[in-house]
This record gives sequence, structure tokens and C-alpha cells, in this order.
Amino acid sequence: MFSAPLPVLTLCQKCLSNQKQRILTPNISPWSSLQHRAATGFVQNYEKREAKKKMIWQYASPNTKPSQSVWAWGLAESGALAIPGYLRPESKSRSANFRPINFMARPARVRHFEKFKQKPLMVACGYGFSLIAVKKGSKRLLMGSGVNSDSQLGYHLPRQSQGSGKALDILIEPTEIRLPVNKPEDLDIVTMACGRAHSVIVTGSQGVLTLGNNAYGQCGRAIVEGEVFSQNQNVNKLKDLPQDIIQVVCGQDHTLFLTSEGHVWACGMGADGQTGLGHYQLQGQPQRVKGELEGRRVVSVGGKGDCSLAVTDSGEVFGWGNSEYSQLATGTSDTQINKPVKLDTSHCGHVVKAVAGGATAALINAVGEVYVWGWGVLGKGPNLQSCPSPSLIPQAIFGKCEISPEVRVIDIDCGLTSFVAKTDQGDLYSWGRNNHGCLGLSQSPHKNQYFPLKIDLIQVEKVSCGVDHMIAICKSII
Repeated sequence: MFSAPLPVLTLCQKCLSNQKQRILTPNISPWSSLQHRAATGFVQNYEKREAKKKMIWQYASPNTKPSQSVWAWGLAESGALAIPGYLRPESKSRSANFRPINFMARPARVRHFEKFKQKPLMVACGYGFSLIAVKKGSKRLLMGSGVNSDSQLGYHLPRQSQGSGKALDILIEPTEIRLPVNKPEDLDIVTMACGRAHSVIVTGSQGVLTLGNNAYGQCGRAIVEGEVFSQNQNVNKLKDLPQDIIQVVCGQDHTLFLTSEGHVWACGMGADGQTGLGHYQLQGQPQRVKGELEGRRVVSVGGKGDCSLAVTDSGEVFGWGNSEYSQLATGTSDTQINKPVKLDTSHCGHVVKAVAGGATAALINAVGEVYVWGWGVLGKGPNLQSCPSPSLIPQAIFGKCEISPEVRVIDIDCGLTSFVAKTDQGDLYSWGRNNHGCLGLSQSPHKNQYFPLKIDLIQVEKVSCGVDHMIAICKSII
């Protein structure tokens, strides 16, 4: 059996008592204090340097699959960037000096999906709002963020509503959109798109779902006179469409559907002929677009404004809708046309995709060349503002040179006044009007970019353009 050791007492040398002796220390000069702090800082920096030397770096193997990250830029005050820290303080201690960020002119990482372990699969940008399809474990969900004035992001109540029943008309962070399907946590989304105030989601087994404003029939259902779309809980499932929809495109107030058989269906506003159904009326029930597309197989459709384009498997381009800015000048002299007409793109090679904004248009061919036409900032310098026929942007601007002769553009997208082009190297280029910094080039807002310029991102996989913001999904290296 062992006993605890006795405490050791320190006795005073004068009185031999166990009281602590008071030690008088000389006054320390300010200079000595500065020397002490400098020495302490030197020691701390030295320890940090030594710790870095001992750090072991483990490089990823070729079999390692990189994670994915979401990046957003442009107008932030709408909440479409899905970064809540821009519009509210992250903590109460920061609320006193907090100033909201109205726009972001460079790509900003959206940490929400990494924080909640949600893998981004697909993204679609509209007019101040965004849709992001994610996978969390075995669940596949649809998230939304931004303006919700017409219930284009669904019906959402505040977390602490206290029975008020007032739905949110803006979401500043990604929020799950619950859809009335058999398996709401297993959404097999094939494609999706956003318009001015409506959203369209195409699933593999649950059909086509639409939300938001239907004043012009853009949601593919009957138009109800005087219908109020704010705080609306209705989600429409289209029944008059084929089951094999592979692409959907939303203009401002119309919607285009493409089937696997190459047929185009349309609904919504037709005042400029943008539905291509042979009239200039509103169309609530989706109808098949025919005209010169009859007997041809369409592989891609595009149209963010009031002009619509379609590309066939033979590499031909057809267009309909608004042509006030010569978007369809190579096929018709009319400023509005309600049926598809063939455009003269014989000098462009085999076209694989075409997009149309508000007054501009662009296409890419099978070898990765980009052609632009229309009116506005086209990407060929400040002196070229109007061009009725597709004009080639030099490939060297996109990185093709003697050192990298294999570089080519493989995808394009556009907003109303802006463009992006993605290369096979994962680089992303943008040009056009820089509304609220939507080009992501770290430039002052509203400064136009007259030539394609590379955005500071790497390994871009998918990108979507809204009217004043963009979102990209990239492979993350960290």
C-alpha cells in the first residue's frame, strides 16, 4: 500500500515560514517590451516554418475521383447566387457593421453543397433565380434559390412563421423544392430550365413538372384569367407531351421541348411567333412545331429571349420568332415569323448547337468553331455591333495555337446579352454585356467585354446563364 507524497513547502529564508516571499521586480522599459514581443513573433514564425517542413503531402492517385464544387457570380441581391452570407450576417457579432453584397464580379464558391454533403448534378439559371439538382447519399433532390415572387421555386414558409402563413417571395440560400411525385426524394431529373418567372423540370419516371407564372401559357396548362401566382402551391404535371423529352428550353415567356425522336413541342407567348406554331397567339397546351422542321430530326434547341433556334442531325439551323435584329435575316426578311425557316449556315460547317439571346445568337460546329450574329456585343471587337450572317470568332481566342492545336469549344450558352463557351480542356470564356458582373471576369459591373476572355475557373463541367448571373459546376481539386 502506497501513500500519497507530501507536498513540498517553500520556506522564507528570513523567518523560516511557509509564506510566499514577495519578489520585487525592476520596472521594464517599453523598449524591452517591444524586444520581447519581437522575439516571441520570431519564435512563432520559426515554429510555423518548421511545421511546414515536417508536413507530409499526399498526392491523389490517378484513380481518385475529384469532388465537385459550385461557383456563382453576377447579381447577388436577388439571392440567385445561393450564398446567404451576401445578404445577411453570418453571426450576431457581425450584424452591427454588416453591409450586404449586391453583386459579385468574380466566381464565388457556394459552400452550402459541400457543407451539407450534396453532390451537384445539374443547374439552371433564370431571371434572378436558380435551380440546382443534387444527390445526397441515396437521395436525389431539387434545390432552389433566388426570387420566388411567382412561386417559380415552389411554396415556402419561413422557419419561424408563427402561424402567419405568409410564404417567402425570395430564398437567399438553397432550399429544397418539394414536388408532388411518388418519390419526392428520388427525383430522376433528365433536364430542367428557367424562364422569366417559370420553371420546368423533366424527370425520367415522374413526367414533366412546371411551376410559376402561367399568364401566357408558358407552364403548359390552361390560362386562367386573373390568376394570382404569388404564394401559389400548385405544381402542374403535363399530360399532353410525349414521355421521351430529352431537352427543355425556356425563353422569357415561352417553353420549347425536344423529344428523343427529334420533334419540337412549344407553348407560351407567341406574340413574336416564338412558339413556331403558325400563329401569334397565346398557347397554353403544348403543340408540335412543324413548318420546315417536318420530316427532319432536331438534336438541339435554343432560345432565351423571343427568338428560337433548332439544329438538325444534318447540321442545319432553323429559326422562328423575333428577327428585329437580323437574327433570322439569312432565312427571311420579316421581322417576325411564326413558322420555322431554314437559315443559311452553309459556310459554318456541320452545326451541332445554336443559342439565341435577346438580340444576338451563336452556334458551334463539329470542329469547335464559334460563329456569332445579330446586334449587340458579339465578341469580335467594339467595331462590330451588327452582323446579319454568322461570323467566325478566331479560335486562337479560345486557346487554340501551335502548342495546343487540339483545343476546341464543345459547348456554348447565353443569357439575354452575354455568352459563355466551354472548351474540351474545361476552360470557360465569357463575353457580352457585363450586367452586375455576370461575366465573372472581376471587372467593374456594366463594363462590356468585346472579346471572349477566360474566367478564372478550372475543370468546368456544366454552366448555365441567367439574365444577370451565372452558375457553374466544376471539378474540385481541394
